[in-house]
Amino acid sequence: MKYMLIMRANDEAFEAFADYDFEQMLETMGRFNEEMIDAGVLVAAEGLDQDVNDTVVVDYSQTPPVVTDGPYGETKELFGGFWILDVASKEEAVEWAKRAPMAGPGMKSEIRRVASIDEFPQDNVWVQKERAWREATGQL
Repeated sequence: MKYMLIMRANDEAFEAFADYDFEQMLETMGRFNEEMIDAGVLVAAEGLDQDVNDTVVVDYSQTPPVVTDGPYGETKELFGGFWILDVASKEEAVEWAKRAPMAGPGMKSEIRRVASIDEFPQDNVWVQKERAWREATGQL
């Protein structure tokens, strides 16, 4: 099963890491990522640009959708990055999340299961097209 670990931080957490050495952060995260690679569970990982001034939000509550500067009205919990793990259970994903570096007050990790394409109706033309694309790109 695949799980996404979504890293979130509030303003307090961003302030706490504001002066954190970037090279040290890369070292810390790199070691954790290497552990997951060595364990055979890491599928993908990305960090997001922390400059929220370059973010936009598309709000679909109106037609046409409204685009505003983001990330949100408030940065109570800014989505900072993610890992996708292929593990045996939610419990295993939770154990990896508990070990994540750069954690502290104001930091959270949301864990969500990633649905497999096999869970969708296989006779649907759009699912078939996506399956063909995934096969052609080596994702299946």
